[in-house]
Amino acid sequence: MRIAVTGSIATDHLMVFPGRFTEQLIKDQLERVSLSFLADQLKVHRGGVAANISFGLGLLGLDPVLVGAAGMDFAEYDTWLRTNGVDTSAVRVSETLHTARFVCTTDQDQNQIATFYAGAMAEARHIDLAETAAHRGPLALVLVGADDPAAMLRHTAAAHRLGIPVAADPSQQLARIDREQARRLVDGATWLFTNEYESALLRERTGWSEDDLLARVGTWITTLGANGVSLARADGPRLHVPAVPADRIADPTGAGDAFRAGFLAGVAWQWPHEQAARLGCALATTVLESVGTQEYKLLATDLTARIGRTYGNDAARALEPRLAGVS
Repeated sequence: MRIAVTGSIATDHLMVFPGRFTEQLIKDQLERVSLSFLADQLKVHRGGVAANISFGLGLLGLDPVLVGAAGMDFAEYDTWLRTNGVDTSAVRVSETLHTARFVCTTDQDQNQIATFYAGAMAEARHIDLAETAAHRGPLALVLVGADDPAAMLRHTAAAHRLGIPVAADPSQQLARIDREQARRLVDGATWLFTNEYESALLRERTGWSEDDLLARVGTWITTLGANGVSLARADGPRLHVPAVPADRIADPTGAGDAFRAGFLAGVAWQWPHEQAARLGCALATTVLESVGTQEYKLLATDLTARIGRTYGNDAARALEPRLAGVS
């Protein structure tokens, strides 16, 4: 099963603020905020939602197709992704712009304030998904992640037109798109990914209730941080999968992308939803324990041990055959 992952390709600038953002906010001054946070740490890493998800899928041996736009500074990043099992031949490389930048500050409560500069991502709207499918297909699934909004709409429409199942993952771009765009991105999706905050924002943006959305998508997956994951369908009971406990939290950035990689790998292997979500949770915790979205290593023994401790030995044994080749 070949998965195309569309969305942002970026460089992450990750900083740590040793205090709490909430303690710096004055209730009756929120309409004119002017704050500066002195960070103790700065680390620069590769990132972007599509690249992060593709990286995880590549480590699991899925040979994903990364579809996005990068800048003229992409060569080193390109080599890294290819080395880790990602097909980057569908990436559009700008001749004039730099790769997108994600600047994120995390406080001691794991709250985050971030800014995203699009850069070359603006050229993603010129990518033809039908051409990508013709040259690298057949594609069994297209994940439409946060990207240039015009590109997200174009990729969604192309996938539906080609009859390729869509995993809708609008995430950060929900704050930017309007009602009609939000509806077009999620309507008819086989999978819908949000976190808990985004699930409420999606209802506000679309004007649809939870029941309305579930009537228009296959399965709605909501990540709940330390509380795990919720999977909902219109035609069945809600499924809750607990999170895999972390030994320590180094940085929350990229945990959601890692969950998606693990879950979609399970989908590709035709696993039951619960089993796929368990693998996703194990990958998410692995990322939580490292700084940077693509700095982690996957070991079959580590993944099965995490899954066994959280979900039981039977759950771990069910995953072992597929994870045996992960190194």
